[in-house]
Amino acid sequence: MKPLRTAIIGTGMIAHFHSDSYHKIDGKTGDIQMVGLCDIVPGKAQAFAEAQGWERAKCYEDYREMIEDLEIDAVSICTPNRVHADPAIVCLRNGIAVMREKPMSYTLQEAVDMARTAKETGNMLTIGFQPRYDPNSAVLERIVQSGRLGQIYHVETGGGRRRGIPGGSFIKAEEGGYGATNDIGCYALDMVLAPLGYPKPLSATAQTSNHFGKTPAVGQAGGDWGTWTPDEFQVEDFATGYVRLEGDISLVFRTAWAMHMDSLGHTLFLGTKGGLKCHDGGLREMTLYQDLDTDLQTQSPVSAKNGDVDIFTAKIDDFVRAVVEEDTAPIPGETIVYNQAIIDGLMRSAAQGKEVAIDIPAI
Repeated sequence: MKPLRTAIIGTGMIAHFHSDSYHKIDGKTGDIQMVGLCDIVPGKAQAFAEAQGWERAKCYEDYREMIEDLEIDAVSICTPNRVHADPAIVCLRNGIAVMREKPMSYTLQEAVDMARTAKETGNMLTIGFQPRYDPNSAVLERIVQSGRLGQIYHVETGGGRRRGIPGGSFIKAEEGGYGATNDIGCYALDMVLAPLGYPKPLSATAQTSNHFGKTPAVGQAGGDWGTWTPDEFQVEDFATGYVRLEGDISLVFRTAWAMHMDSLGHTLFLGTKGGLKCHDGGLREMTLYQDLDTDLQTQSPVSAKNGDVDIFTAKIDDFVRAVVEEDTAPIPGETIVYNQAIIDGLMRSAAQGKEVAIDIPAI
């Protein structure tokens, strides 16, 4: 088997996880040959190569130059959130399989453009939602799709951090685009939409705020990427919303980078025959609610699987496997367009102060 010629575009924090995972699966799922690394910051890709043990990789500041220069089979795109689309489209048009780090894009149109390009070229576009590889995610999906809950008519999802504003490019509108909604909210949406088969979103209403990001003491304490001043904080750190989905399903959404609370509540699936609670929005503890008969209601814990899995490496491993075996995308971009459509609708609603329709162009 010939080596899989791999590259990484964007060598910031998340790229280290991709790099570590490529090292871990090298020689197992496939022989990894890291041929190129790219970052627009001068010297950053070279420093990354040396620190990560990819000394043979050629380093660039322009991904277009790298693509023209090298033969590349697969690429991880780890650029800041607002600049996800263009590198992916260029790679797809050049016959390169793309692992697009979440969120899929900044705008709905960008997501559609990426999905269209993948479809037109026949090249792989997969989106990096590593929680899908938690064994309990499969348990959740199996329960929802088994019919035990009956017709699902309402879901609630979201997650928050007591303190967890990342700082850096995430808080700058020109680089991050949006804040907590796009950064961690996309995970919460995928957690409930994937088991439901990704029903089409129809409309959204939302409210956002940035009380913590604009608080001087919070900025002085900083995050993983350093400190900031209130003027530098340009995105939302909290969002809540309501989404109407096809199939007469309602969805309540909430997310927070920081708050005076230990949890934003449970993830819920409400059906005509039963309900499922994912405690505190996670997958480690789930409870199933059903009626045994008209007079007896029961609740029973769902047996959780051992969650001791390196889900990030599992994500990269599945991507490499799919490329090597010429299989379909593990998490197709065409599906995740709906995830981005919801985020786009929530943010438009928050900006306009009213409910907005979600119209998704054909792919």
